[in-house]
Amino acid sequence: MGILYSEPICQAAYNNDLNEVQLLLDEDGNSLNIQDSYGGDTPLICACKQGHNRIVSYLLKRNADVNIKNDKERTCLHYAVRKRFNYLDYLLIVILMPVLLLGYLLMVSKSKQNENLIKMLLRAGADVNAIDNSGRTALHYACEMKNQSIIPLLVEAGADLSIKDKDDETPLDIARRLKFINIESILKKE
Repeated sequence: MGILYSEPICQAAYNNDLNEVQLLLDEDGNSLNIQDSYGGDTPLICACKQGHNRIVSYLLKRNADVNIKNDKERTCLHYAVRKRFNYLDYLLIVILMPVLLLGYLLMVSKSKQNENLIKMLLRAGADVNAIDNSGRTALHYACEMKNQSIIPLLVEAGADLSIKDKDDETPLDIARRLKFINIESILKKE
């Protein structure tokens, strides 16, 4: 199902329709950073919500602004970090798990795609310490998602470990609360 956007380019980015995104940008270059009336998402945020790396890459090449915030004060990095496997991915992983570890390989490849998405955004200058309306940074969400492969990327990019959210929790506090020992040790090293 998903979200319905009022801006055609936001819908196209969300739906992974690269041709449509290119057409709409060729028609109107100003729509690159347009914010949808439904929640203030930009085409880049829409693509990051769904993990559509090709569209993200294309929008970044056109110099899309990685630090625009939507109505929840979130940037594209917040959404890229929060990206979970979708239902279909899970279904495929479960179905393929017994078959020659195909499920496992699919999972690894999806995680790699997500890492590449984060790297693209960070290289494009995404503010790693941008705070949303809950006072949370991308690192807070990465800890909450127990996303082990992404946390070092954020820390390397200068993520501030001492930022407290509205619940007065730092990323390390979240890792401790969720008993995520691996993350705790990564964060303590810093």
